[in-house]
Amino acid sequence: MSTLLTVNVTNNSPYQQSFYFFQQPAIYAGGYSVYSNSLWASPLGPSATTGGQLTFMANVQFFAGVQQAVSLVPQVGQASGYASASQPINLATTGQQTTNDGTAMSVSPLGLTVPTYMSGVQPGAFRIVTPAYNPSVTPYNAGSATQANGLIVLSSFVVAPPNQNIDCQPILKYYVAVGQYTPGTVMNFSQSSVGSALCDFTGGFTSARVIYNADGTWSVQSS
Repeated sequence: MSTLLTVNVTNNSPYQQSFYFFQQPAIYAGGYSVYSNSLWASPLGPSATTGGQLTFMANVQFFAGVQQAVSLVPQVGQASGYASASQPINLATTGQQTTNDGTAMSVSPLGLTVPTYMSGVQPGAFRIVTPAYNPSVTPYNAGSATQANGLIVLSSFVVAPPNQNIDCQPILKYYVAVGQYTPGTVMNFSQSSVGSALCDFTGGFTSARVIYNADGTWSVQSS
């Protein structure tokens, strides 16, 4: 059974707030422009008057994801795409030729093959092999997906170049911010991460308690 990463959020401000959750973008080889999506969002009333708490759960299982894009250039505040496909995938490990770290994308129908071992993938990354297609006619997104609160969402992605290898290295860092971005909506990671709460699970932690304080600051305790 896969491990779950849990973030519990308490609102200690005197007002109802809307919170959204997102992940640090994966590292993509090749110098592509990288985009981020919101993973989950919900309003939360003041703890003092409602006793409410938000719980965000992300599966440690990594997923490769592809998606029919809304546009060739993703726009902040808009959905990133429509139909999608995903496959649970392993990360490449040095010297392990049995690691299922690569998958091939198809566009008609949209899908990803069951992952198998592919040579040359950098340790800690997985690979998506894209087919030949015309992105100016129908663009696609490809990248790292996350199962968050039961839904698989493309967490970070690039506009998929045709007939290429996309090597993607996911990062287990999640953020909580005040605002309204529904899951699957493109957001500006650099802007949103400033002044947000960071939950860093790269060191082996599996849970974080996040408090939004009355003065607009955050308190984060990991365990």
